[in-house]
Amino acid sequence: MPLGRSPDDPRAGGEPPAPQSFEGRLMALLPDLRRYSRSLARSDADGEDLLQDSVERVLLSRATWSGVNLRGWVLTIMTNLYRNGTRRGRRFPSVDITAAEDLPAVEPSGDPLERSRLARAVDALTADHRAVLMLVVIEGYSYAEVAEITKIPVGTVMSRLARAREQLGKHFTEDNIIPLRRSE
Repeated sequence: MPLGRSPDDPRAGGEPPAPQSFEGRLMALLPDLRRYSRSLARSDADGEDLLQDSVERVLLSRATWSGVNLRGWVLTIMTNLYRNGTRRGRRFPSVDITAAEDLPAVEPSGDPLERSRLARAVDALTADHRAVLMLVVIEGYSYAEVAEITKIPVGTVMSRLARAREQLGKHFTEDNIIPLRRSE
């Protein structure tokens, strides 16, 4: 059922919400929100959970939205939910499920070695550095917008982004693979 519709709604049969409506604008943001939630959570499953929790919180808090910058407001909610969940996870650690280690995995298309190197490099960043990197580099936000979303000064955004880029550069330098050439 589309966002914000009750089962009694005559449009509940599948008609999408109007693009200019709150629900329509929120639905248009879902691909960006999914990408950001997965980058914060470091896994598809946890990212999907974070996305669902965030959308639920947004819909419940709809009355508190000022009517300006829906995307920034939703990303702020998502960032705060992630931070709160991380704090809660430190207090109540969970145990990883190891039974799935023997299940076959489907290889993603492209160069799996390159993807895994990039994933390891991004995962090695702290959550704060990773969030700033993803918002600026992937989502295309300005430093000021990231500062507003994450509730930190612009100078801190710039500093975290510089450190994140530096750490990524070091990671790739340390993990450099030299191709072998045939001698002729």
